[in-house]
Amino acid sequence: MKTFEYTIKDELGIHARPAGMLAKTAKELDSEITITKGEKTVGATKLMALMGMGIKCGETITVTINGGDEEASETAMKQFFESNL
Repeated sequence: MKTFEYTIKDELGIHARPAGMLAKTAKELDSEITITKGEKTVGATKLMALMGMGIKCGETITVTINGGDEEASETAMKQFFESNL
């Protein structure tokens, strides 16, 4: 299991478009990806659940990668967040 924290830099936070891109990216990976904010954790492939978390600019989330090729999945997720959020 791999985890990393990321502070959202997008001024709109995780809204519809980046949430959709995040879900699509997570579905393409070999690992199970979850996003945690505070006490709430959702699967990264669940678009509506991601949007429902209300993640805003400046908030820190924890990304957990479990199973499959964790190294490659962690790298892909870090690149996604740096490029899009």
